Amino acid sequence: MKHYNIPIFVPHEGCPFDCVFCNQKHITGSCKTVDESVIIEIMDAHLKTLPRENCSIEAAFFGGSFTGIPMERQRRFLQTAYRYVQDGRIDGIRLSTRPDYIDRRILDQLREFGVTAIELGVQSMDETVLKAARRGHTAEDVKRAVQMIREYPFQLGLQMMTGLPEDTPEKSLYTAREIIRLKPDFVRIYPTLVVEDTALAVLYRRGEYRPQTLEEAVMLCKALLELFDAAKIPVIRVALMTTEEISPGGALVAGPFHPAFRELVEGELYFDKLCTAMEQGDVREVVVNSREVSKAVGNNKRNVRRIRERFGVDVKITGAAEVPPGAVYISRRKGGSCT
Repeated sequence: MKHYNIPIFVPHEGCPFDCVFCNQKHITGSCKTVDESVIIEIMDAHLKTLPRENCSIEAAFFGGSFTGIPMERQRRFLQTAYRYVQDGRIDGIRLSTRPDYIDRRILDQLREFGVTAIELGVQSMDETVLKAARRGHTAEDVKRAVQMIREYPFQLGLQMMTGLPEDTPEKSLYTAREIIRLKPDFVRIYPTLVVEDTALAVLYRRGEYRPQTLEEAVMLCKALLELFDAAKIPVIRVALMTTEEISPGGALVAGPFHPAFRELVEGELYFDKLCTAMEQGDVREVVVNSREVSKAVGNNKRNVRRIRERFGVDVKITGAAEVPPGAVYISRRKGGSCT
């Protein structure tokens, strides 16, 4: 079933912290003050363009720490969105917040107004990284919040970042393993980008922070996807969405940006599978899911070129709807096929 979020950005509301990487105006592309009339305007505009059959729709309060907003203001926002749930125009409400802004009083109110999913900005489970990023919370705060949320009927999402100050690939892998132990329903992964008007931009220009290269970020995210896939935890997003601000010529200063970042990562996963297939010998053709041919071929046919360089073969990559996503079927030159 297709899922749609109606994004309602509350940039920096409810959050007194200044994480080194954060400028919500640039990241969300929005600095508009949100009130009930704005929520109605956003909801109605989106609902005019969305189908209602065979899909799920949720209002999504993103961009700040929603549960850090004063309780009465939270209540008004939730009441406004909940009316759309009550009349059947949407299926639920989701929001993002910080792990240290979760308590039972807050969770009781979220449950009262039809919230279906809570996403916590974990970013790292390494205390050194959290401190360097000025997160203002600890790994124990994350564990406490998760335990409390699990007492309620919410879906739980956890967000992590790579390439923060003091971070290393090993620390990111540790964070992923700790997240897996917490058993979230889904995960988002965000490689750190240097955005204008942030403390990180100052550190970068002083030469005190080195962002990940695109290759480093892609290969690390590949390893993270493998971990989460093995744990059967869906990764619903990899990398920030490209906007006018988060793109070359916008507020982006440096970092591993690519408009099709996830496709690069999944292309690397496919390259490994293609190599395994080619090592079986006499491969004439590789068949993948018809929607994933571009990933298997690789960005600018990179995988095809690398297969040629490594195996001396121009392999043909085709698609078929019956092939499961992520699977690779091969046809041998001498006939027959296997997976």
